[in-house]
Amino acid sequence: MLSLQSLSYRVGGRTLLDDVSVNIPAGWRIGLVGPNGAGKTTLFKIIAGDLAPDGGAVSFIKGASLGMVRQDLPNDDTTILDVVLAADTERAALMKEVETTEDMDRIGYIYDRLNEIGAYEAPSRAASILAGLGFSDAAQNSAISSFSGGWRARVALAAALFLQPNVLLLDEPTNHLDFESLVWLENFMMRYSQTLIVISHDRDILNKTVDHILHLENQKLTLYTGNYDQFERERAQKLMNQQSLHEKQMAHKAHLMKFVDRFRASAAKARQAQSRLKAIERMDIVDAVIAERVTAFTFPQPKELKPPMIRLDHVDAGYVAGSPVLRGLNLSINPQDRIALLGANGNGKSTLIKILSGRLQPMTGTMFRSGQLKIGYFAQFQTDELDVELTPFEALRAAMNEPSEVKVRAMLSGFGFTKSKADTKIGGLSGGEKARLLFCMMSFDQPHIMLLDEPTNHLDMDARQALIQALNDYTGAVIIVSHDTHLVERVADQLWLVADGKCQPFDDDLDAYRKLVIKQRRQEREKLRQAVRAGKAADEPRGDESAADIERDIKKQEDAIAGLTQRKHMLEGDIAQCFEQGKDAKHLAQLNAAYEKTVAELAAAEEALLALMERA
Repeated sequence: MLSLQSLSYRVGGRTLLDDVSVNIPAGWRIGLVGPNGAGKTTLFKIIAGDLAPDGGAVSFIKGASLGMVRQDLPNDDTTILDVVLAADTERAALMKEVETTEDMDRIGYIYDRLNEIGAYEAPSRAASILAGLGFSDAAQNSAISSFSGGWRARVALAAALFLQPNVLLLDEPTNHLDFESLVWLENFMMRYSQTLIVISHDRDILNKTVDHILHLENQKLTLYTGNYDQFERERAQKLMNQQSLHEKQMAHKAHLMKFVDRFRASAAKARQAQSRLKAIERMDIVDAVIAERVTAFTFPQPKELKPPMIRLDHVDAGYVAGSPVLRGLNLSINPQDRIALLGANGNGKSTLIKILSGRLQPMTGTMFRSGQLKIGYFAQFQTDELDVELTPFEALRAAMNEPSEVKVRAMLSGFGFTKSKADTKIGGLSGGEKARLLFCMMSFDQPHIMLLDEPTNHLDMDARQALIQALNDYTGAVIIVSHDTHLVERVADQLWLVADGKCQPFDDDLDAYRKLVIKQRRQEREKLRQAVRAGKAADEPRGDESAADIERDIKKQEDAIAGLTQRKHMLEGDIAQCFEQGKDAKHLAQLNAAYEKTVAELAAAEEALLALMERA
């Protein structure tokens, strides 16, 4: 299906790929893994033809189609359903041509081809994919320009999945997804029958959806059979063997060097010494195994505080007066609590994090905070707000207000920053290095609680494991919002479900929550099928035509309410981000105006629905 032959690629004097070759048969499901900066995304761009290799070639079998997530989405009034449909350029071109051509032979060919590619079923298939990724019926018919960056990323993912290409490339597809959408995507990937190559640092996704691992490291590609856990075990064994060989080679080298050092100055032995030096130079010294590939994080330990550190009593939380996102919160946070927040995007997880962090004040109710409490807060968007002209040393020194260079550098070293890296401008750091800098900056003052909102999005597999170890060594409280189930399972011992305006303990495990989500999705699909059947039945002639009209109106009103509700949740997220990023007052006023309008429209739609139901 896909063949890479002797690929080489260099950028900025640095070699990313050095004469790599691999053949990928049809139907293989491959996880492309490797450390941040190794060149995984670059390899995708070469496969897609967006970059030209310095050497070698990429070839596909005849008739193969390639699909990947594109970033060039429109920013206009095109509905997201139409954006997804437009991804199939052949269908779009044929649908347009059939409306204008007068050549009857050509029209016959177009209709035959449209049938072959399933063009008439395409809208329902696109709608199903968008629904799986969290878009309601009404939202699917909303303009793409009205959605935030995270939701637009979902649209781009939906467009790639909709194409159903022979070779599908997915680069970190779980970013921007909540747990519910992640469950749907897992199932989609497991059912995908064509060739799939996915870049991911999500261990669970790789374990469930791939049957081969392609490892990119040190400019080389190595193919392993099995999922990620099997790859780790096989690679660990290989590295142990490599280490053993390395140690033997180093012992042999030391033995040769003893002879060289002893007889280098002897005229009689000079030739023998020289021959041994040449032998040493010719030795194929195997690289030693680096036991800790990523310097472990070291979070400073907090001083003890009496429980509770935070208590909420009958708290309502939100951004616009009279429209709380969360209602009646009665929660306590105690030292050493390890809590993960579950719930779909837009349900209020980030709002709860902001209330706990003090970045958002309660609308009603009371909130107690210990007078000595220190809180560390990490949000994924903060990596985009770092001053790229500063170095990590300068940024941390300003945050700490610390004149001692030694103390600042000691703090940075605890997060893997050597002096050289600490003196590199932030603009030259990778996403993972920026994330480590944020971890350092949020924890330098020994916080009693760490609030982590999607902390792993920029971290590779090794860095994620280092973060898990650091959090388990940390003695303070941890509250996590994350779609990384591996992180949640290994750090959290309590699950709180944020849904329907409330936050309550979820007294089960992630597997149970996954099953609950799947069950709810099935119920939603069945409800939709019943609604479709009811709509078809209502269209059939019958005596009580007015009742059929009412049923159709109820369905339309329910769809409108779903769309307005999703729009309300999106605006809440945009307003929260506006608070965090310090956007100008004019922008905030525009968001508040849009929010109030949406709330009013939602209230009117709900009243109209009640009126219709009374008439039914």
